[in-house]
Amino acid sequence: MQPILKVYGDRLSQPTRAVIIFCRVNRIDFEEVVVDLFKREHLSPEFKKINPMGQVPAIVDGRFRLFESHAILRYLATVFPGVPDHWYSADLFTRAKIEAILDWHHSNLRRGAATFVLNTVLAPSLGLPSSPEAAKEAEKLLFRSLRMIESMWLKGDSKFLLGNPQLSIADLSLVCEIMQLEVLGDSERDRILGPHEKICSWIQNVKKATGPHFEEAHELLFKVKARRAAKMGSDRSKDLKTASKL
Repeated sequence: MQPILKVYGDRLSQPTRAVIIFCRVNRIDFEEVVVDLFKREHLSPEFKKINPMGQVPAIVDGRFRLFESHAILRYLATVFPGVPDHWYSADLFTRAKIEAILDWHHSNLRRGAATFVLNTVLAPSLGLPSSPEAAKEAEKLLFRSLRMIESMWLKGDSKFLLGNPQLSIADLSLVCEIMQLEVLGDSERDRILGPHEKICSWIQNVKKATGPHFEEAHELLFKVKARRAAKMGSDRSKDLKTASKL
């Protein structure tokens, strides 16, 4: 019996969600092994045997171990039978264009979105130091990245990146990145995404094409968002009560 694929990750991680959604949509049987980032389990000696870099996601497929989400998505799309060609086209020209977007993602959209969320929401929530200067620079990069996606890869009435009629691993990876903005709260998310109608339509197209697995993979993210909103409401209520006594 062939060993089952193991996916190590935390659903609060954007790339972990992308890998899980891909597996679900393509009916790839796998065991999800939770690596709790808040408990810093990704830095444990046990997990570093899987990924010496101490980052999620990572996979173990029999004796084969692999980390870096883009590499994992490429591997899954090419090794497992039955995965439709649109995910990672066999056409070398189309594949090269997908690769270009994935390479761009790391140093642009991901660096902007992840750094902005970290320095505005996550670091304060975890009691870690945050940098307003870093958040400001990350916000600029995030806005530039959103504009580039619209002008370069979502031209005209494109439903998915590169004008493709069906989504690729690049669509899934980038949209999962943008979904991390949900933890900022509705008003802040809308401030960032509101001016980008093409981006918003594209996100909905990816959700529809991968549902219900997309929604299921993001449930934890929305729970964190709800808890944060409730805490902010509670803190605001306390502040009002304190002010009324002054």
